[in-house]
Amino acid sequence: MLSGISLRVKDMMNREDHVIEYGNWERSYVCIDLKSFYASVECVERGLDPMTTDLVVADPTRSDRTICLAVSPSLKAKGVPGRPRVFEIPKSFEYIMAPPRMNLYMEYAAEIYKVYLDYIAPEDMHVYSIDEVFIDVTAYLKGQGKDPKQMAEFLMNEVYERIGVRATAGVGPNMYLAKIAMDIIAKHSPDFIGVLDEDAYKIRLWDHKPLTDFWRIGRGTARRFERIGITTMRGIAELAARDENLLFKMFGIDAELIIDHAYGLEPTLMSDIKGYKNKSHSLSRGQVLMRDYTNEEGQLIAKEMTELLCHEMTDIGMLTQNVSIAVGYSNAFQLPMATGSVSFGMMTDAASVIMPAVADLYDRITDHEYPVRRLYINFNDIKPKNADRQMTLFDLTEAEDVEEGKTKGQMRLEGMADPVTETRARLKRDSALQEAVNSIRKKYGKDAMIRGMDLEEAATTIERNHQVGGHKE
Repeated sequence: MLSGISLRVKDMMNREDHVIEYGNWERSYVCIDLKSFYASVECVERGLDPMTTDLVVADPTRSDRTICLAVSPSLKAKGVPGRPRVFEIPKSFEYIMAPPRMNLYMEYAAEIYKVYLDYIAPEDMHVYSIDEVFIDVTAYLKGQGKDPKQMAEFLMNEVYERIGVRATAGVGPNMYLAKIAMDIIAKHSPDFIGVLDEDAYKIRLWDHKPLTDFWRIGRGTARRFERIGITTMRGIAELAARDENLLFKMFGIDAELIIDHAYGLEPTLMSDIKGYKNKSHSLSRGQVLMRDYTNEEGQLIAKEMTELLCHEMTDIGMLTQNVSIAVGYSNAFQLPMATGSVSFGMMTDAASVIMPAVADLYDRITDHEYPVRRLYINFNDIKPKNADRQMTLFDLTEAEDVEEGKTKGQMRLEGMADPVTETRARLKRDSALQEAVNSIRKKYGKDAMIRGMDLEEAATTIERNHQVGGHKE
């Protein structure tokens, strides 16, 4: 903390000055976001300035309804939104269309993270996304002889000088204010840096609209507030002071976060994030299809996604006992998603068990009359293999219909295999087979071993094997 250093902030509403005293901050946070990251990388690769180059990142092989992954700051300055569909860009604009290169963007992100590591320890950074990071700079200000805003500017300049990508930054005494300063204030600042403390937040942003500009206020939350006549953070704060119970009725435990943020408060520290451990873990995949699929074709995609998740489970040594799926219908029909889950009698990673169960679940929960456009599959509460408990006859769904209902004892008397032992052996073989397939794919490529279903016309696995995040590598 540096005492005696301050920043004067103009109240845009009342034309009054507010002095931000950095010396009063217990901690200082910086939130840095890389400007139009994917588009900026493409400009850097071409030796062009993203601030003056009109460029969009989008797959030219898709239709003009495809969503642009990024738009250069130059195009944004001309009124083009951040993620438009290609047809929404005025035809009078001349621009470069760059196909997505996800591996390249990840390489750039890693190099930028290395820049931060030259000055900041990993325990004081939280990577929020590929292009955004939170940094607790409290312990570094004195050594650098900088105030929090100067530290943000220094890190931004280092990234630009060494990588060529420009950034925006927010500075605040907590992570929420740093994030809001970046999201709302920085974009209107000449130096692309925004600074907020609690008082400046109330002065500048309590009456800001729309509410969805604020971190963690989604459209659904904003609509619920609008129904009761609230459209600003000031309104939320006043409601909290007047009738806090109403907020808890509306949002449950999330009301605590909403109330804190309405006042510019955020109790979470960087150490809390670093020390957090999930009580349960899951593994998921989602896919938005490029066209409307028949119900039968959709089931094929569900099976493909399940098979890939099973192999991923084997690769990381995890098991699951419950899988949930969600299926979205064609955009032409205003229908709710079909959802459901299926449980198994044991923890497993075997595709031979999970795939048929998911296919059956899909068949049961979907309306076969309507085409499918989106699928999501989640392997819930996954656990390490060594955490699997001993299986018993009562655990095994396969063993419940053993040999026409014969008991375990009867089967032994008749010289038949113990169903528990037999199932254990089969699952062990299945897991070993999946490990072997994973090894071959790692050595020779993802297409080295595929299932017959992956060769069907509607299948997407082979295409997606050459994508990262649903886009070309």
